[in-house]
Amino acid sequence: MLKISAVSYLNTVPFIHGLKQSELIHSISLQLDYPSICADKLINGIVDLALVPVAVIPKLLQAHIISDYCIGANGAVDTVCLYSDVPITEIESIALDYQSRTSVALLKILLKEYWQLNPELKKADVGFEENIKGKHAALVIGDRAFALNDKHAYIYDLSAIWKEMTGLPFVFAAWVANKKLPQDFIIAFNKALEKGLSDIDTALVLEGANYPNCTNPEDYLNNKISYNLDAEKQKGMELFLKKVSAL
Repeated sequence: MLKISAVSYLNTVPFIHGLKQSELIHSISLQLDYPSICADKLINGIVDLALVPVAVIPKLLQAHIISDYCIGANGAVDTVCLYSDVPITEIESIALDYQSRTSVALLKILLKEYWQLNPELKKADVGFEENIKGKHAALVIGDRAFALNDKHAYIYDLSAIWKEMTGLPFVFAAWVANKKLPQDFIIAFNKALEKGLSDIDTALVLEGANYPNCTNPEDYLNNKISYNLDAEKQKGMELFLKKVSAL
């Protein structure tokens, strides 16, 4: 039985729905985790396949991207943001979301190349998003960000700024295996994901109650998250990984 770790955020609902509705669900062990845990499980061989932050791909002994689908954005995404009560030029310290790998690396790249700023970066613990005040800001990812989008004076959407800087979309997470998987499984897996994405409304009816923080989940899944791992996203991912290696 293949062990799979998927991200436990709203943006993964179409994938989860597609897998649950497919025959594959009887031959896999599906676990839901936040992104940095997905990464740790794949790196340590606890699972065979995971929806992982793309920043961890270079850390894997074997990394096989096995799907045509990802968690990406072509501009603003609303759930990967730097929140602050002062303009970014006045920020002195930033708490880094413990649930993130890729977004932390993206923030470091943008601070260096786009803003050319060097605030103190601090590891954060549970509840850190409640302590954004004064010149202390925070990077927050995932569903907790929905509650913050009307709460702070300055919100910097990282994928929107990446798009402005590079002209390319951004890939936050991809389906990566740490070993070669059978081709028939890969075909069936992609079909299941495709089916889930083709029926987002039903996915929200069946799964949406588990994700109450978003006031307009239909808009978020259809217009903010971009799921196809197309050529432009692959270019954006390659550029990002190149910049990560230079950090």
